[in-house]
Amino acid sequence: MPAGRAVTHVLVIGGGIAGASVAYFLAKLGAHVTVIDAGIHAASSVPSALINPVRGQSGGVDARALDGMRLTWELVRELEAAGLPVPHGQSGMLRPVPDDRARARFERNLPPELPHRWLTRDGLPVPLPPAWAHALWLPEGGWVDGAAFTRALLKASGAAVIRGQVSSWTAQSAKLREADGPALASFHALIHCGGSIGSGWAGEDRTQRVGTLLTLDRAAADVPLSFGAYLAPSGAGGVLGATYETPAQGWQEPALPLASLGWLLAKGEALADLSGVNVTGRWTASRLSGLKTGRDEDGVWHLSGLSSKGFLLGPLLARELAGQIMEWPGLSSKS
Repeated sequence: MPAGRAVTHVLVIGGGIAGASVAYFLAKLGAHVTVIDAGIHAASSVPSALINPVRGQSGGVDARALDGMRLTWELVRELEAAGLPVPHGQSGMLRPVPDDRARARFERNLPPELPHRWLTRDGLPVPLPPAWAHALWLPEGGWVDGAAFTRALLKASGAAVIRGQVSSWTAQSAKLREADGPALASFHALIHCGGSIGSGWAGEDRTQRVGTLLTLDRAAADVPLSFGAYLAPSGAGGVLGATYETPAQGWQEPALPLASLGWLLAKGEALADLSGVNVTGRWTASRLSGLKTGRDEDGVWHLSGLSSKGFLLGPLLARELAGQIMEWPGLSSKS
């Protein structure tokens, strides 16, 4: 913080991966942070999130993926050094690829600076069914317990956390539902980090995607596997998950149709031998698509719509946004 500036007070709406990351980086820059958190984080509460820079069935790679992945692992190490354990595995991850055409799509998208290699069947870290013609190894990928990571970031930030739901806000204040407490005012900046549910509460007509994980009593493979669906270890065993429902506008209560359950199990069995693996539960949630970041015309700052890249790019974007807020010239006139 520049010399002579008074302490900057910032209000963050939302305590999921976006809000917790923003709070963490703002605190590191010297801000006093208050977080209003309803405690319903949808996609941020995922028990095992892939840290996967190569996305989808065409192998798309975000321009910031490598930086985001490395920052996420750096944060996990920082949190654990501070006594805040986060179940994770920086074990590498395997992307099975079904045929030569799919491999060609992947190869067109793989930047040379991204560590990767194509493995022969003899070199696989875990066995794959014979149907997979190729396998892409990403040595810096892995998985992280999303709920634990989010909680640890929020705790490490030292932010004051208010449990409640925001009904309205301005650039410097927020009003809670009457049952949750009085209005909060006199902040230098306000950042809205509401995810899928928060967007629905705000009446936004934004795209939602529903995904499901089946929790497993043990991991089906020692490293994450992903193509169409994914299998990964978790802190309590393993998971089988995917996002496959038709995108919808506006938030709706997530559900898992029976046909989707059958589809998901079939995808899992195509990736690995699931014999002896038992399903212990189900996690279904929606995530918000369509990135929204920066300061709007009303002076409110935003970070939301991270979609499936919440744990890959969320902390990186939050660090940049925190820097923009603390360097914003308008703060000096309000300090």
